[in-house]
This record gives sequence, structure tokens and C-alpha cells, in this order.
Amino acid sequence: MYDQNVYDDEKFFNGYFALRQTKDNYNVLIEQPAMSKLICAVKDKCVLDLGCGFGDNCAQFARMGAKRVVGIDISEKMLSVAKKENSHETVQYVHSRFENIDTLNEKFDLVYSSLAFHYTDEFDVLMKKIYAVMNEGATLLFSQEHPIATATIDGNGHYNYDGDEPVSYTFSHYNKSGKRTVEWFVKGVQKYHRTFAQVINAVAQAGLTVTQVVEPTPDERALSIRPSLRKEFIKPSFLIVKAVKK
Repeated sequence: MYDQNVYDDEKFFNGYFALRQTKDNYNVLIEQPAMSKLICAVKDKCVLDLGCGFGDNCAQFARMGAKRVVGIDISEKMLSVAKKENSHETVQYVHSRFENIDTLNEKFDLVYSSLAFHYTDEFDVLMKKIYAVMNEGATLLFSQEHPIATATIDGNGHYNYDGDEPVSYTFSHYNKSGKRTVEWFVKGVQKYHRTFAQVINAVAQAGLTVTQVVEPTPDERALSIRPSLRKEFIKPSFLIVKAVKK
């Protein structure tokens, strides 16, 4: 289970909050546009957002007409922002590990998660719990850091350049899954690496049918805003999976 709550570390939280406020970050330019294209209709539906963070997506689901939205996050600091900036009569924010969803005693038509699942070590267990809280015909849509990005044990995967032009990416330890400890705003941030096959197999073995897999790349608008994103054509940062309960 995900026991580390680095998002409530003041230094980490302040750095992350500042990053998400920028208009040219990877979430805004690559991950969120790709996720938006895959979201099913949520009007009059019940939505569960795992690792909801500041609640931006919860509020968006409410604006799209969702009947009920439950946002779960382990960070009290992030939820305090969510309740202040993204409150809505149909949205409920819950302070909990998302692995505890089996205590919710309700079912959902969409289970959504943006860049959170690489923080749990029991991914296969989580998938089974997600399956159990999904209605028949419900959709699971999640993004995570790409396995190529999480692979290298010491976190030192790196791009190789010909002058100013990125030409390749060097990484290692791909088939050695497990915990990775990296420095991101603060030292000692824990993530978990699993291969592409392990991700997809866990979803399928939970009983879900994978309908779409996306490794998003920047469009022309994103490249015009942040030209360095051309590196994404060498090594993707994100993996997105969409699956249904049939």
C-alpha cells in the first residue's frame, strides 16, 4: 500500500503547487489533453477520482453533469485546496489512501485517476478493488508515469544530445520491478516501477477489458508553447489506459 504522504511535506507541497500553477507544465500540455479525449459521458453518472489532488478534475466532472463525484486523496494539504477552490454540491472529498476504496460501500460508473498509480506497490490488488466498486459497463481511465520513465533504479535515466538536439534516451533496470526512491522537490520520494506488461496484465486479470492504450505526444500547439517537448517523441513521459467492466 502507499504509505508515504510526501504531498503534505511543506517543501514538496509548495514546489508541486507552484509547478501546477504554471501554464506550460507537462500535465497541462500533454497528459490532461490526452485524458480529456478518452473520458466517457458522465452526465447523471457517479464518478470516483483516485488521487484527486487539488480537485480540478472533480469540479470538471461536476460541470459535465455528473450526479455524484467522490474525490479521494491522502494529502490533507491538497484536499484543503480542493475544498476551497473546487467545491461543488455534487462533489465529496475524502481524506484516505485510495487503496481503501473497498470501504466506500457504493459503486461508480467511471473510476478516474491522474498520475497517482505509480505511488502504490500493490497495483494488482488495487485493480481488483477498483473492479469491485465499478458498475456493470463502467469505465476505468487512468494515467501514470511511463514505465520507461520509472525504470532506472537510481533515477538517472537521461537524454543524449547532438548539440542542442535530443537524439536518444538511456535507461536501465526495466525488468526489475519494485520501489524507486527519487529526488523531486525533496529527497526520498517513493514511487513504484512495473513493466508495461505488468500494468496491462493487472488490469486484465482483475476482470476488466482494455479498450485503449495511449502514450501521448505533444501536438503543434504544445510544441509552440514549449519546444523542448519534442523529447516526448524519443521517450514518452506518460502511459494512459482505458478499460471497461463488461
